[in-house]
Amino acid sequence: MTGLTACLNVQVIYLNDKIRELSLKYGTEGSACADVCADISEPVTLQPGEFRLIGTGFRLNIRNRQIVAKVYPRSGLGCKGIVLRNTVGIIDSDYQGEVKLPVVNTSDKPFTIEPYMRIAQIGFFPVFQAAFEEVADFDVTTARGSDGFGSTGH
Repeated sequence: MTGLTACLNVQVIYLNDKIRELSLKYGTEGSACADVCADISEPVTLQPGEFRLIGTGFRLNIRNRQIVAKVYPRSGLGCKGIVLRNTVGIIDSDYQGEVKLPVVNTSDKPFTIEPYMRIAQIGFFPVFQAAFEEVADFDVTTARGSDGFGSTGH
């Protein structure tokens, strides 16, 4: 552990040597998420609006039900319209299968995913399961109340 960065021990099974070499690497000392590579053997071209499920070539054992892994699009690809169909992928602590990514091309141009290309990033975060308490009314009323979309003028 260095500075304020805590280390979480997550077990990983790599499905091939190339993914072991390239994926789940942090780009810098301060990176919050590790890079995730596409485990494909040949290029995959996504047409505008097209979606494909892309394997990552690894399985995780988080081993702590108070932790969740979240998979996000890479910023650079997101700017090009290459994102995850579900926006953020949730990898629950008890899922141990291959992590797969629902990649979609939201741009107006074809985009090619190359073998072992960095296509997403994964981070680990605390989980709180709520105890839902049914009430007739809330014990505290906020100034905002039920004002929703656009209520703050932005």
